[in-house]
Amino acid sequence: MMMKAQDIMSTEVVTIRGSATVAEAVTLMKQHNIRTLIVERRHETDAYGIVTETDIVYKVAAFGKDPKKSRVYEIMTKPCIVVNPDLGVEYVARLFANTGIRRAPVIRGELLGIISVTDILQKSDFAERPKSVLLEQSIQQAIEEARSICASKGANSAECAAAWDAVEEMQAEAAHQRAERLYKTAFEVYCEENPDAPEARVYDN
Repeated sequence: MMMKAQDIMSTEVVTIRGSATVAEAVTLMKQHNIRTLIVERRHETDAYGIVTETDIVYKVAAFGKDPKKSRVYEIMTKPCIVVNPDLGVEYVARLFANTGIRRAPVIRGELLGIISVTDILQKSDFAERPKSVLLEQSIQQAIEEARSICASKGANSAECAAAWDAVEEMQAEAAHQRAERLYKTAFEVYCEENPDAPEARVYDN
């Protein structure tokens, strides 16, 4: 089973009101030795916000503003990106990569915790059990299952079609993972495919 956000999140979340001063935010961060505060909702249908040490340094300290006169709501991000506790760690990592954020509150109805890039690095099993390897194993298993289902239920059965749909879903996910290749330039790919080409050797040096 893939680890989920709730397995590696930190449950010690410190919250602050949007109307609080930045000075109060700094004090809270120092007291708890943390880098992020979650901004409380004002009512049930309101969104959570987030304020980080970077927000404070970039938006207050950098301009010489008085933290006692600056308010959290002036520098926070709201609504902030939130993570479902059941989201697989790999998808949390992908969400962070796609949005450029480093941490997010974990929420289902209420605030459950906070998850960061550090949690992924230090607490998850992505190094021991990389998803791509597990996925390839699962695909092979699913193919074998599909073949046996189709053999017993018939090639035109709904069960047979559903089994192959499941295989295709997994293969699509694997293809999506492998698409990280797209971040390489065409030239880098060319050099990998043609390591003996003179251009590739020049590039290596």
